[in-house]
Amino acid sequence: MLCPDQTKEFCEMTATEIRQSFLDFFARKEHVIVPSAPVVLPTDPTLLFTNAGMNPFKDIFLGLRESPHRRVANTQKCIRVSGKHNDLEEVGIDTYHHTFFEMLGNWSFGDYYKRDAIAWAWELLTDVWGLPADRLWATVYRTDDEAFALWKEVTAIAPDRILRFDEKDNFWEMGDTGPCGPCSEIHIDLTADGCGPELVNAGSPEVIELWNLVFIQHNRKPDGTLEDLPLKHVDTGMGFERVAAVLQGKKSNYDSDIFTPFITQLQALSGRSYAGADAVAMRVIADHLRALSVAIADGVLPSNEGRGYVLRRLLRRTVRYGRNLGFRKPFLAECFPVVVTTLGDVFPEIKTQQASILRALQAEEESFAATLERGLTLFQEVVDEVKQAESTQFPGAEAFKLYDTYGFPLDLTALMATEHGLQVDQAAFDALMEEQRARARGDRRDGTAAEQQESLRALAQQGIETVFDGYDQYEMESTCSAIWSQGASVEVLEEGAEGELILARTPFYAEAGGQVGDQGTIHGPDGTFAVRDTQRPLPGIIVHYGHMVRGHLRVGATVTAQVDAARRQQIQDHHTATHLLNAALREQVSDTVRQAGSLVAPDRLRFDFTHYEAVPPETLATLEQRVNEWIMRNTPIRTYTMAYKDVPGSGIVAVFGEKYGDEVRVVDIGGYSRELCGGTHVTATGELGLFRIVGETSVAAGVRRIEAVCGQPAHAWTQREHTLIRELAQRFSAPAEELITRVDSLIEQNKQLERKLKAQAASAGQAAADELINQQQLIDDVPCIATVLPGQNMAALRQVLDGLRPKFASGVIVLGGDGDGKAAFVASVSADWVERGLHAGQLIGAIARHAGGGGGGQPHKAQAGGKQPAQVPAAIEAVPAELRTQLKA
Repeated sequence: MLCPDQTKEFCEMTATEIRQSFLDFFARKEHVIVPSAPVVLPTDPTLLFTNAGMNPFKDIFLGLRESPHRRVANTQKCIRVSGKHNDLEEVGIDTYHHTFFEMLGNWSFGDYYKRDAIAWAWELLTDVWGLPADRLWATVYRTDDEAFALWKEVTAIAPDRILRFDEKDNFWEMGDTGPCGPCSEIHIDLTADGCGPELVNAGSPEVIELWNLVFIQHNRKPDGTLEDLPLKHVDTGMGFERVAAVLQGKKSNYDSDIFTPFITQLQALSGRSYAGADAVAMRVIADHLRALSVAIADGVLPSNEGRGYVLRRLLRRTVRYGRNLGFRKPFLAECFPVVVTTLGDVFPEIKTQQASILRALQAEEESFAATLERGLTLFQEVVDEVKQAESTQFPGAEAFKLYDTYGFPLDLTALMATEHGLQVDQAAFDALMEEQRARARGDRRDGTAAEQQESLRALAQQGIETVFDGYDQYEMESTCSAIWSQGASVEVLEEGAEGELILARTPFYAEAGGQVGDQGTIHGPDGTFAVRDTQRPLPGIIVHYGHMVRGHLRVGATVTAQVDAARRQQIQDHHTATHLLNAALREQVSDTVRQAGSLVAPDRLRFDFTHYEAVPPETLATLEQRVNEWIMRNTPIRTYTMAYKDVPGSGIVAVFGEKYGDEVRVVDIGGYSRELCGGTHVTATGELGLFRIVGETSVAAGVRRIEAVCGQPAHAWTQREHTLIRELAQRFSAPAEELITRVDSLIEQNKQLERKLKAQAASAGQAAADELINQQQLIDDVPCIATVLPGQNMAALRQVLDGLRPKFASGVIVLGGDGDGKAAFVASVSADWVERGLHAGQLIGAIARHAGGGGGGQPHKAQAGGKQPAQVPAAIEAVPAELRTQLKA
């Protein structure tokens, strides 16, 4: 139907060729083809992942920055897993939802508008791609007469196939205020015999939206009214997976050659066919593996927070669906090469980061495997209990236990419960989760970042901005542009009041790239403001946080901004040292190491990097030596700017999570360290003086952390080491170089003494056992030894018990002791008496309660403690009564 003879050649094109034909088409229309932005946009804290093609251009639409190009096109990586744009639950169940997808788009920033956008969309779909005009529908906003007329004028669509809809379907808004405008959508009819207008925008899977053309022409004011924008923009988006399926004549996105390589691989690995529930599992695995790989390539790693937890959820859903296909061992590594083959050319980071992606996938899969089996067993036990009770509700407490103890995300438990016809008690789960969060945060109260963002955006739109000019100077005159106090804009900040200042120009560095914000003072004609922190919540806006220590300060006043120079110098030392450490890691550990976070403070640095095993002590020593070699060279540090588009392939390191504009700043240290960086640095490496590594730890699966110091803190660290060694040498009466030998000798002596003590204890235990065997008594026909061993602790009791059990083939043993100031009890029940109903764990728990304690264990052997050692004799005297109670039960 959609592949008439005249377009047969095109319909046989691969998805790769379809994508390229889109980009080539707009390149011919004088668009600059730009690479996809990462799936995480550090400039937009309200967004978990990039979920639409327009996200990277949001600041342009808001007027916060200008685009260097008037016409742009690309394919943008998008992930939808949360909030309004959440397709997770539908993935695999239907044939067209995805967590990861590509959004093909073209944009005009104040250049062409509706006429060209509509004409080119029609040209590509019908002339280039050969879609039949009588299967296409166009929709416009109900009052957009201009777009309605243009569809009739510049395309060959039949006028009765142009439909009007209201705000719900054909008006786009970024938020409650800001840029917005009508949109025009192109829908395709995939029904067998053709449909009427009633199925357009009706949610039918056979009449679907192909392309959305958004015309950004208004600004929504706070009172809800619209005003025209000075520049009008075009923002279009077309789902690549959807259009590929349509053009290849497939009824399902998963039947296109975007996904069939994954399905083929999963069929081969599992020996299952693509049908029924197995087909659902294969679709989910293919989709989730693509999303995981793309996100990890962009620097997001599975963790227990934020974006990292989204990846962890996806991966654990994937592993569970793998079990449905019969996989009992890790299998994602065997599927990952398909990701490289299908996505590696268009998104080159998939290829360059494939080693890191593989390690992350394997580590997470193996980690979850350790608890998966036990969690599934618990889940099934709960399901059985619920069904026996003839209920349809899976208890929220059990769902929380699966989450908290076994690592099962709630949506995974909910999915499995649905397969058994059950629903999770969400309210109970949420209550337990909130209790846990409350315990974690204590009395801490966070402000709402979103509200602060909106207020600052309003300032930016009024033209208020701050110029940072503090790379080479720590003091300068400026003007106070705005003052905030207690969440509101004020004209005057009085003495003692907390507040935030925005200056027209500042030497204060705002926290970014791991470097902490500057501190210092701002002096006005009538008072002094102490700056405790500096932040840049929006591009162009720098906020100085602090309080008035003297007098008052007014908006518009001329001020002198003065950075704490000594503190800044130490921060600069540690920032340059961080670059040197990064370079040394890539040289000495692996060139696949990527920065995963950092802290640059005046007293230390912390550097997180992707690596899946501990760095050995000898390698840490080599890293430290290498950095100090570079410091002693006193290499001058050079900074310069370049076009960001020239960075790929240059060898310059770009750090994930940083905001990069079209022009970027490079910090070059002798050519051996070249990084994009907007931070402050020393002028030559020799200023660092000394570099010391103080620790290396794990912070998450696949992420290691090195903590280090340089300059004066490094000298202080070294001095403490020298003092410690000198004091140890004095105590051992040995020179420093002999300390290791002396310590090794002491350790060996200690081990020998421990072995001797254990042998003596075993001998004593055996002797005690020989003596106790004659103290057995019959309690209702049960042979029993119950006695107190004064002064003995738990370890000694266990040794006596172990010596006694082989000699006491049938019966019960209970021993008590009061060593170490604690009550201790051990018990043993022979196999024949276990079969007749006796239980050592239950018996010892009852005995221990007589001494203010408790405990338990297995039917054959158990132990317990108590807080009242003086009550041990009374507890042992209670053994006959407690034993008879068990016998009666």
